[in-house]
Amino acid sequence: MTVRQIEPLRPALVLGALFALLAVMAGAFGAHGLRGVIDERGLEVFQTAVTYQIYHSLALILVAILPVAGLSRRLLGIAAGFFVAGILLFSGSLYLLVLTDLRWMGPVTPVGGIGFMVGWILVLMAGFRR
Repeated sequence: MTVRQIEPLRPALVLGALFALLAVMAGAFGAHGLRGVIDERGLEVFQTAVTYQIYHSLALILVAILPVAGLSRRLLGIAAGFFVAGILLFSGSLYLLVLTDLRWMGPVTPVGGIGFMVGWILVLMAGFRR
């Protein structure tokens, strides 16, 4: 596989690395900056956001390199979009719920979770279509 064939998924790689960096930073902020500021339940919710963000940051990196194994760039590219949406909606809404008083963000969280699930279904489909 040539660099030209991988090029379309480079944004997934870059976003995966960026979101992973931000997850590590958020985790450190939660562990050190939020202790004593928010309650234990808030810290737990914040940690859930960080955990899902790091997992799906790695998923973005994975879908960026899976075309090397001959999997569908098209399906993996769509999966990457769902992973990005999932990170923004799931983790982002949880961060906002913990750090602000925006309670209306609560219903957004499951939409992000669905984005994660659709992304993984697309990766599964790419594996079967190889």
